[in-house]
Amino acid sequence: MDVHQYCQDRAAASGSSFYYSFVFLPQDTRRAITAFYALCRELDDVVDECHERQVAQAKLDWWRAEIAQFGAGAPTHPATCALFDTPQGRNTAPALLLEIVDGMAMDLDHLRYPDFKSLNLYCYRVAGVVGEVAAALFSGPRSNDDRNIRRYAHELGLAFQLTNIIRDVGEDARRGRIYLPQDELVRFGVLEADILKGVDTPEFQSLMQHQFERAIACYDRALTALPVNARRAQRPGLVMAAIYRTLLNEIQRADFPVLRARVALTPLRKLWLASKTWLFPG
Repeated sequence: MDVHQYCQDRAAASGSSFYYSFVFLPQDTRRAITAFYALCRELDDVVDECHERQVAQAKLDWWRAEIAQFGAGAPTHPATCALFDTPQGRNTAPALLLEIVDGMAMDLDHLRYPDFKSLNLYCYRVAGVVGEVAAALFSGPRSNDDRNIRRYAHELGLAFQLTNIIRDVGEDARRGRIYLPQDELVRFGVLEADILKGVDTPEFQSLMQHQFERAIACYDRALTALPVNARRAQRPGLVMAAIYRTLLNEIQRADFPVLRARVALTPLRKLWLASKTWLFPG
């Protein structure tokens, strides 16, 4: 099996905006980030596709063992093999990959989050850590700006996850999940039953505006933290920021129709945003 082709097919089939952010990369870097993205998709699918908790837990435990094998230099899955086969990828810390597994495991036990502090831990594991790994793959050798790049990556990962949460409120509710902090539902007077039934209300609109403003603040903090001399190397993340922030603005302009519809950008618009940002990352 060609492990890199496996990861390429996995990434292309997902239809995700992430695919547009690394199509312009040099081959080695593109292979590394594509392998990492394929690995994240594999982990995400464990929870999405396994309807029995014990089966999902067993698969996540298998992945923990596989990540240990990756750290020992002997991976067996196509995604981890492809990641290890790249100069950037083989230096990925197994502890960070395990954090992502722990984030996926939270979905087995948590259908609700009492407050933003608890939700933030979930977002850090499933998105902030992903951002940190991706930023390291793009940066190559360590530089004096590592701390700022990590701060940028964490804030951008949080911004992406908050955008996903806003976009997917209705879809998640139909699965019995609500990723909006419970104390904020109370503060804005939103009934959980209305979200689960897809009932839009003025109170729900106010709650979503609050989530929108939080996500926008994360994008702003991320871009402020990124050193100017790192922008060229971090262009894939900036491409994603352009696409996801545009998506978030579209959702807000449409008055948050997220209970009944999934807002998306067309592939052509994503490609246009990617091209523009790639050429002018500043």
